[in-house]
Amino acid sequence: MSEAGGRGCGSPVPQRAQWSLVAATAAICLVSATSVWTAGAEPMSREEKQKLGNQVLEMFDHAYGNYMEHAYPADELMPLTCRGRVRGQEPSRGDVDDALGKFSLTLIDSLDTLVVLNKTKEFEDAVRKVLRDVNLDNDVVVSVFETNIRVLGGLLGGHSLAIMLKEKGEYMQWYNDELLQMAKQLGYKLLPAFNTTSGLPYPRINLKFGIRKPEARTGTETDTCTACAGTLILEFAALSRFTGATIFEEYARKALDFLWEKRQRSSNLVGVTINIHTGDWVRKDSGVGAGIDSYYEYLLKAYVLLGDDSFLERFNTHYDAIMRYISQPPLLLDVHIHKPMLNARTWMDALLAFFPGLQVLKGDIRPAIETHEMLYQVIKKHNFLPEAFTTDFRVHWAQHPLRPEFAESTYFLYKATGDPYYLEVGKTLIENLNKYARVPCGFAAMKDVRTGSHEDRMDSFFLAEMFKYLYLLFADKEDIIFDIEDYIFTTEAHLLPLWLSTTNQSISKKNTTSEYTELDDSNFDWTCPNTQILFPNDPLYAQSIREPLKNVVDKSCPRGIIRVREESFRSGAKPPLRARDFMATNPEHLEILKKMGVSLIHLKDGRVQLVQHAIQAASSIDAEDGLRFMQEMIELSSQQQKEQQLPPRAVQIVSHPFFGRVVLTAGPAQFGLDLSKHKETRGFVASSKPYNGCSELTNPEAVMGKIALIQRGQCMFAEKARNIQNAGAIGGIVIDDNEGSSSDTAPLFQMAGDGKDTDDIKIPMLFLFSKEGSIILDAIREYEEVEVLLSDKAKDRGKSQTDPEMENEEQPSSENDSQNQSAEQISSSSQEVDLVDQESSEENSLNSHPEALSPADMDNAASISPPEQTSNPTENHETTNLNGECTDLDNQLQEQSETEEDSNPNVSWGKKVQPIDSILADWNEDIEAFEMMEKDEL
Repeated sequence: MSEAGGRGCGSPVPQRAQWSLVAATAAICLVSATSVWTAGAEPMSREEKQKLGNQVLEMFDHAYGNYMEHAYPADELMPLTCRGRVRGQEPSRGDVDDALGKFSLTLIDSLDTLVVLNKTKEFEDAVRKVLRDVNLDNDVVVSVFETNIRVLGGLLGGHSLAIMLKEKGEYMQWYNDELLQMAKQLGYKLLPAFNTTSGLPYPRINLKFGIRKPEARTGTETDTCTACAGTLILEFAALSRFTGATIFEEYARKALDFLWEKRQRSSNLVGVTINIHTGDWVRKDSGVGAGIDSYYEYLLKAYVLLGDDSFLERFNTHYDAIMRYISQPPLLLDVHIHKPMLNARTWMDALLAFFPGLQVLKGDIRPAIETHEMLYQVIKKHNFLPEAFTTDFRVHWAQHPLRPEFAESTYFLYKATGDPYYLEVGKTLIENLNKYARVPCGFAAMKDVRTGSHEDRMDSFFLAEMFKYLYLLFADKEDIIFDIEDYIFTTEAHLLPLWLSTTNQSISKKNTTSEYTELDDSNFDWTCPNTQILFPNDPLYAQSIREPLKNVVDKSCPRGIIRVREESFRSGAKPPLRARDFMATNPEHLEILKKMGVSLIHLKDGRVQLVQHAIQAASSIDAEDGLRFMQEMIELSSQQQKEQQLPPRAVQIVSHPFFGRVVLTAGPAQFGLDLSKHKETRGFVASSKPYNGCSELTNPEAVMGKIALIQRGQCMFAEKARNIQNAGAIGGIVIDDNEGSSSDTAPLFQMAGDGKDTDDIKIPMLFLFSKEGSIILDAIREYEEVEVLLSDKAKDRGKSQTDPEMENEEQPSSENDSQNQSAEQISSSSQEVDLVDQESSEENSLNSHPEALSPADMDNAASISPPEQTSNPTENHETTNLNGECTDLDNQLQEQSETEEDSNPNVSWGKKVQPIDSILADWNEDIEAFEMMEKDEL
């Protein structure tokens, strides 16, 4: 297509002319794909779409109204205690609190949501409150990244829609760019953060005192995340285009230029964290989730908004690397930037859920559908997307702070395909939010998706993004008072007008992109979906992609996600020996170990020590297999150790007016009724006298047939349990005597026995920290009669309102889903793992292989010393035969364990073999990377 001709959705990468057309391309393309689907999922009637849209409006009113009533002008609402979260007045949550700056965060973040939801009067009132009440000159240290995307983005989004409404002539006639002036003030407050030799900003800044001053209490940091430094260009460029002050866009561009220059040149990937002074990568793992996510997003969207093709070229270069190394459809697994064939994790984080939406904007629909469907299956299993989950879809981190990224991708996929299937997905999200997260004072984050327990937290992004995307998903064009396609979404879903691409273009658009690798031409063909190309005469296209993934979460060996080395299959060779299959008495296995450079040494104390010398392996392939085998042995040992820990339990308030909507995270007891194996216990609560429960109760009539409340301290937990049981209590809740303690900030507490036989204790006992316990005590003071449910996980809220005999839900796994790693003694050329000798621990071996070494064997006498190393994420707990079929060893153990999950990690071999010299040369670097991953946090 010639440059002078019209530019449709499937046009090649545009040249530098006609930038206004370029900027509108992505938005136009998404609209053009709507209603493509005429078959597949049943179409949703307009009446049902309107009903769901109205339901979203009611949910927003519930969240926003409670924030304004109980929290404003605080930054966020604490929905369990119905009060505002004020920085410094609540226990510190670490980096999470860096988003709070005493600037009414939730109100600013919600401004443009009010307009999208057609609440123009409320928007006008909200803008007046922001102008009247919000102070940006507070002595508080905030995150530059969070303040940019939430506050600066919120002010700019509010300004964008305020001037739009003013032009329409009905609302905001008094408005005179006041929000823009506040945004400009905030922009100047953030600029000192960029005072580094690299141009990368400091991660934090004091709103009042800036950087480095003694009173600033910041400016000593050396590292920042890639997303933190690379997610500024949209807001800063928009601020420059709106105001004519070019300095903001210049600073943001300089940071992006520096990150681009520091990419790993052979892989074209970037790491997670970087030194802001030297430009050295601190964490060298790379993915599309936490720490990097919005860097990629802003490269593509900067091209859309600003019309600079260098941003698109950079994005395409990175995207090619992502699809080569990180994408393992439907999975997206982190890799090492210097060795991209080596996976860096066995788990994925929830923030990658945005990536299918970005792929839609890119025009790569098939992998977007695949990854989105995989994520949806995880949600159907756990009700929400856990903060992190493993490659076999078990929970790795159980929290869910009501993140909107999956809803975002659902919206974009529906816009691109018109497939009503995605409306049903959105309906599921609405139902789950109302069923599991809704509480009387708003919506509470999930403390643990396995138990359904809540956290006293409702982040501002929940109102800024979740309701916006859900409403737009079900809204028709006439339901929105302005044309949404005239705007681009920031990473916080704030709206910036596309006409900024032709406004105040004083920034020189030099193409600083250089040193490209040769890429597949398809990466440059389409900047957004073209339905004629992507969906040729096939209305069932998306369904055909989703269908193989329908049961991917429930199957222990989903074929769609298995990666086995092509060399092995071509040669007909067996896959490498798996750690779980290893038998110390099997001569064939010992020969395989020798081939992999692994030696087996019998120690005098009865243990077996495994030592690997990579240089002694028969080939580079065998050396790599040996490395994986050793790391899997470590992971199995660590996993077995973690399995001995009990999972959290739930205390659910089911009486009026809670009706099961408040769920508290409770610590389990190592004695008494096991709630994971027996029916839950339901009853009214009553305080024991004495309150510490350390002697015979003086009020047995009050606790008879009820669940007794006891205070921690002065005697053993088992003694308390016996005293309330003798008084006739049907259960007990121990409340921490440490005032202010909370499950939000403290690790899970597990009540131990008294060293004696506790079989006489038959009632369930749970532990609540002070904050959670006070919620029950406050309810008693207000409502007198308070009924609770003690269970392994929260039950159906609907049933808890009316049916005292609720059906048991599926028992959670007693297997701890986190995969913490054990330590390993290792040098630059060898690894050692000590195992219990088979002859001394026969009773612990796997039933499927009586002579095998089990994970329990490894755990009982591990003699492994630092430094710490994680397992190789490409490993799993399954075997694969010559035909590629899976043998699920855990299924053979299922009959003996009622609480073990019926799923195993998937097989995911590396895509290409490393030479032995590379293995030896990079060994120390691997260990460093593994140690950093052990410390990784979202």
